[in-house]
Amino acid sequence: MSELKERLRADLTASMKGRDEVRTRTLRMVLTEISKEEVAGRAARELDDGEVQRVLVREAKRRREAADAFGEAGRADQAAAELAEGEILAGYLPAQLGDDELVALVARAIEQAGAAGQGAMGQAMKAVTPMVAGRADGARIAAEVRRQLAVS
Repeated sequence: MSELKERLRADLTASMKGRDEVRTRTLRMVLTEISKEEVAGRAARELDDGEVQRVLVREAKRRREAADAFGEAGRADQAAAELAEGEILAGYLPAQLGDDELVALVARAIEQAGAAGQGAMGQAMKAVTPMVAGRADGARIAAEVRRQLAVS
């Protein structure tokens, strides 16, 4: 079993014992999503830490989007609940890159890939994505790549 999945299960047990309803609900949800991912496809398999992390990133993004939607609809209580779940999930993810770090990584990736102009967007994204590895949102990465390619 992956180390991250094992940690999630242990934290679920602790939250159940501590009667932390929000944490329990959130961890149950993410463990269910991990289980669904494990049985999807032709054969059941065990996810590694990287794949579990991708599930966590996806679910955290869903929580942010749902919180935005609830906030726009005037449902502040639901938005707050979604944000609380997102905060719990963020605790299992690596620290997000700051703007300066992201700019530097994108610049290095573009230089290494030899990308120039907007037509090289895919080439640059292919180079920078492994370097970032879940430490920044894809839309944020794409915006920075687009900005730097426009300048060059």
